[in-house]
Amino acid sequence: MSEHVLVINAGSSSLKYSLVDTTSGDAAATGLVERIGEERSRHVHQGPAGEAQDEKAVATHEAALRAAVQAFATYGPALDEMSIVAVGHRVVHGGSRFAAPALVDDALIDAVTELVPLAPLHNPANLEGIQVARRLFPDLPQVAVFDTAFHQTLPPYAYTYAVPQEWLTEHGIRRYGFHGTSHSFVSEQAARLLGRDPDEVNVIALHLGNGCSAAAVRAGRSVDTSMGLTPLEGLVMGTRSGDIDPGILGYMGGRLGLDLDGVLDVLNTKSGLLGLSGLSNDMRTVEEDVSPDAQLAVDVFCYRLAKTVGAYAVALGGLDALVFTGGIGEHSPIVRKAVLDRLGVFGLRIDQPANEALERGAAGQVSAGDGPVALAVPTDEERLIGADTVELATS
Repeated sequence: MSEHVLVINAGSSSLKYSLVDTTSGDAAATGLVERIGEERSRHVHQGPAGEAQDEKAVATHEAALRAAVQAFATYGPALDEMSIVAVGHRVVHGGSRFAAPALVDDALIDAVTELVPLAPLHNPANLEGIQVARRLFPDLPQVAVFDTAFHQTLPPYAYTYAVPQEWLTEHGIRRYGFHGTSHSFVSEQAARLLGRDPDEVNVIALHLGNGCSAAAVRAGRSVDTSMGLTPLEGLVMGTRSGDIDPGILGYMGGRLGLDLDGVLDVLNTKSGLLGLSGLSNDMRTVEEDVSPDAQLAVDVFCYRLAKTVGAYAVALGGLDALVFTGGIGEHSPIVRKAVLDRLGVFGLRIDQPANEALERGAAGQVSAGDGPVALAVPTDEERLIGADTVELATS
């Protein structure tokens, strides 16, 4: 019987899971619980018998993971029959301490807990997934795979902020970057789709979901990325503001009578698409609305993306491929077209029939012409997390 790894990927408002074959890397089953904490959550489980869906309120990540375990029992495959050798976890912020996957122990949990202020929407969810999994699978090794690890190759001029030097040396204030597993996977897949070695191509990867980030990847190595010390910096996201004038924090704190934590809470949980549209943090809902606020939210989102692509083309010294991934990047022809329509100066041009016809979950080219290629590539963070988990847990 094949051995498997259970991969748990707890996002800020979602929980993905996958049962990965350690030999082939293929998934025996996958699932997604999304809109955690909202009145109507959605749970999709894809197993041997096909797809099962359920919609009901799922209040916490612990409840989501327990629902996932129940889905295996109900729809298959039964976990106790699958020879699971380890559990792998996505952890968003590893700081400078974790540049590679690590076995979970109490010291690791303490270290990840210390980093919670730098990833307040994510590390708590990651920790909750780890703690629940340790209770559910006490005899299995657990491995943490860090979003920040892929970006440890950033050069000093890219990760250093223009602040007093002791902020970096004494307090670790620098750009760390996130979504590293996704950026690593899709940039390699893009090279393969082009029929080229990853060491030969310059790729800009756009991971677009409730959290959004861009990465400039040269020869398979991250050289710049949009998120920084925390996942708040950079692009417009579902509930996060992305880049703003830091003077806004003090100004609005005074106007609203909020302390710094209160202002940061607004920027993390009430801004982005949700704040701009007044509707939702879900791009699907915002795109469907015809109100001026909703349209402005989409315009701001796409304009910020296009500006970042331009900057990263400069950082790379040239561009071979632009990759859209994540829930928005893979599934929104509207966003892909709006971004590419602003990038003609780089030789990028939308192939609208191909863009509209691209099937959900499929990889494909959405650009026309002889310039750089724009692709939609489904990310598979769970596959890479599974491979890293196997390598560490069985070594």
